[in-house]
Amino acid sequence: MILLGCAFGGHFYALDETWHPDLGEPFGVMRCVICHCEPQRNRRGKPVGKVNCKNMKQDCPVPTCPRAMLLPGHCCHTCPKGPPEKSPVLPFDTFEYFQDKEDDLDKPYNDRSYLSSEGLARDDARTEFVALLTSGPEPWHPTSSAVAKARFTLLRSYLLFSISYERLGRPSRVRFSDPEGNVLFEHPVQKSAAPEDGMLCGMWRTVSKANIQLLRGEQLRVSLITRAQPSGEVHGHILKHRALFAETFGAILTSVDPTHLGAGGMAMLTLSDTENNLHFILMTRGLLEPGAGESPWVPLRVRILHQGQTLREVHANITTEDPDFAEVLSELSAHELQWLVQGQLRIVAETEGQHACQLAGTIITRRSCDTIQSVLCGADALLPTKTGAVGSAKLALHENGTLEYQVQVVGTASEVVGITLETKPRRKSKRNILFDMTPSYKDGLAQGTWQSPSARDAHMLLQNELFLNVATKDWVEGELRGQIISLPYSGLLARYTEMPVALAGQLVSPPVSSGAGGHAWLSLDEHCHLHYEISVAGLGRPADGTVSAHLHGVAELGEMGARPHQHKRLLKGFYSTEAQGVVKDLDADLLQHLAQGTAFLQVSTKAHPHGEMRGRVYIPNRCHTGGTRLAPGEPLGEAEISEGTKARDLEQVKKDPNSCFFEGQHRAHGTRWAPEYDKKCSICSCQKRTVICDPILCQPLNCTHQVHPEELCCPICEEKKTGQEELRLERARDSSEGCYFDGDKTWRGSGTRWHPVVPPFGLIKCAICTCKGTTGEVHCEKVQCPRLTCANPVRASPSDCCKQCPAPEKSVPELADTMQADGPRACRFGRRWYLNNESWHPSVPPFGEMKCILCWCVSGETHCQRQECPPAACTSPARRDNPCCAKCRAPDTPLDAREKVHGARAEVWSR
Repeated sequence: MILLGCAFGGHFYALDETWHPDLGEPFGVMRCVICHCEPQRNRRGKPVGKVNCKNMKQDCPVPTCPRAMLLPGHCCHTCPKGPPEKSPVLPFDTFEYFQDKEDDLDKPYNDRSYLSSEGLARDDARTEFVALLTSGPEPWHPTSSAVAKARFTLLRSYLLFSISYERLGRPSRVRFSDPEGNVLFEHPVQKSAAPEDGMLCGMWRTVSKANIQLLRGEQLRVSLITRAQPSGEVHGHILKHRALFAETFGAILTSVDPTHLGAGGMAMLTLSDTENNLHFILMTRGLLEPGAGESPWVPLRVRILHQGQTLREVHANITTEDPDFAEVLSELSAHELQWLVQGQLRIVAETEGQHACQLAGTIITRRSCDTIQSVLCGADALLPTKTGAVGSAKLALHENGTLEYQVQVVGTASEVVGITLETKPRRKSKRNILFDMTPSYKDGLAQGTWQSPSARDAHMLLQNELFLNVATKDWVEGELRGQIISLPYSGLLARYTEMPVALAGQLVSPPVSSGAGGHAWLSLDEHCHLHYEISVAGLGRPADGTVSAHLHGVAELGEMGARPHQHKRLLKGFYSTEAQGVVKDLDADLLQHLAQGTAFLQVSTKAHPHGEMRGRVYIPNRCHTGGTRLAPGEPLGEAEISEGTKARDLEQVKKDPNSCFFEGQHRAHGTRWAPEYDKKCSICSCQKRTVICDPILCQPLNCTHQVHPEELCCPICEEKKTGQEELRLERARDSSEGCYFDGDKTWRGSGTRWHPVVPPFGLIKCAICTCKGTTGEVHCEKVQCPRLTCANPVRASPSDCCKQCPAPEKSVPELADTMQADGPRACRFGRRWYLNNESWHPSVPPFGEMKCILCWCVSGETHCQRQECPPAACTSPARRDNPCCAKCRAPDTPLDAREKVHGARAEVWSR
């Protein structure tokens, strides 16, 4: 199957799509270059895509002012002040930049932009998909009248899904397959892994780039596996759809005649932004039977019913080639809006004639596995505060339209006098309060149910347009405020059963007056592994509302009242507003403190290295050490799967032609395990019917005190660290110049390169990781082995990643004799070789030579870095001496022609 599009830099782009190429560190995004995936045809006449990149610098208009400025993220210089100059509009400008809507929010108020559902839909790292699942069509014959609706969210390499179904028993697995029917991934359905009946939630972790391309190309198929239908009872293609980001109400349509198999549909509905108009899109399958008439057009009637009475009726003609149907129901009455949010309206779609069919379903608010929650902090208040207080909220919108809420408040400077649900204010003197929760507030917690939200209120809630506000005696306009946002499903089931742990500056020892706040869900599974998920607000977020990629802070787990660095565990670093992970090797002391409620979760930042917010953690448990299974008879946790499901999975593995049989057991393709003959120091994998077993490689330890536990293959560093090591760790943690690597739980200095250690597989020599000092990110990539010219390459050592030519042969005949000596190795960059210690400016087609980038060769490895420039503390910097850096010019010194040309050329190369 050929995907229509272009592959460029590890990403896949659709035909006619445009983008600014990102060359990675240290080159960055080329703002003056635009790439285009041009549709063409190959020799056989089939459509293909070709990448064509063009430098737009020459298209920039000549500024009319003498001191034009280059704004961040732009290619062309612009005049800093005065009326806008008329200039030709650059192509693709609308592609790269979006104009934010202005409103009349009063300026003294906190007017930072907030996350809207449309903004989330524009996020490159987040894409929404949908699938309608029915029994059939070919090659599967209809066997059921069941129907399911699946929503998918692709977050980087994670595919999250929420699936609602009707007329279907509890599925055992969710199966993803390619167009040829090959199974790509199966998700076993866990017990109680959904917030309500008729739903299932799941996650496909680390989806490969090839499968992401299939997903974006609408080539993936999803099926629900049941005990009655092991090959899948309902199926459907995963599609993009323009209505997904706006959907706030929905319906699953099943056949009124239960003997009509394979027919079903779904409706996605939303309200207009200002008027009471209801937009809906209807997707059906099996409604239009082939041969229903000689004409390709089939008359369709869609009705909206309340208690059997028709309220609205729409007639249209549709075809089997385009069965989707969209319509707007204008000016809904107050009664219709009330019935809509309360789940009292039904939608019926029907055709007439020889093959008449009728589908019907109840319209309810959008169902999802995501969690509706909010972190309330002082930095987001209408008049920002810094009191170290925090608010934490969890809400649930039910099918009957009622809104259940829980809001906890910690550490306010004075008595709480109001907790309200509000919209974004339009004027300083007029806050729009939708619902007052204050009467239900007692002892730091407001909880209850709002019985009568309107359809507009429910719509705004699901569109991330509502806020919670906490007013106190000293801050009558609000000491705390937070936007209500749907947190994507993560697999952590504690979200559904308990309130999160509130994280406040007032709980730090000593208290911290911070404007930031947060909350976290934590739980222990049956293996005594700690699962955590943390959300923060007001932390390191600039005034324009953007979220930077720099390290905001780190999360730690520790013991109340402990001395610094005693019984403390570093969890993860923050690069945005969320952090989540699993800790598999907690020590016995911390587990005991969790059970006693004497443990804390803390977020530390560069401004507050000893803690900016903290919360008390209490998790009853009988664990002795992380990674040890609970004693027999103790209740299993979230990952429990029935024995019947395991047996069915084993049968599927046996049927898979790529599975392996080793030591009396069947293993699925791609799995890894410790073999029976050496459970401590070997690891095996199944690769298309072939079992490959390798010894575990131990990493070199950077500590003075090493111990070798009997149950482990490799020695480890002793927990007790010297004072010098503690000081080094604290400096690394408090600095934003380093990286925290989750694989071996260590900090690395900026620019460090290393082979990663991934428990339990040990040292991975076929991968190399780099700490990017500018962003604090760890970038790992596969080691590129050199191309060998010999016929029979060999590995000098079994642990080596790359093969070599035998001694008599030369693997790189292109190099000169001096390069083939036993001295330091040369480096290859592009199509050229460079000697050890040689430096050069790289040339990257089609962008040319990068004069502001310097590369050098060190023992066979190429290192590149952008030239660092000191900040220019002036409004009109000059670039005469150094083409890459700016220096200040005398205020009245005119720009001569030579300096203008030199500066323009420097900008081209620096971008």
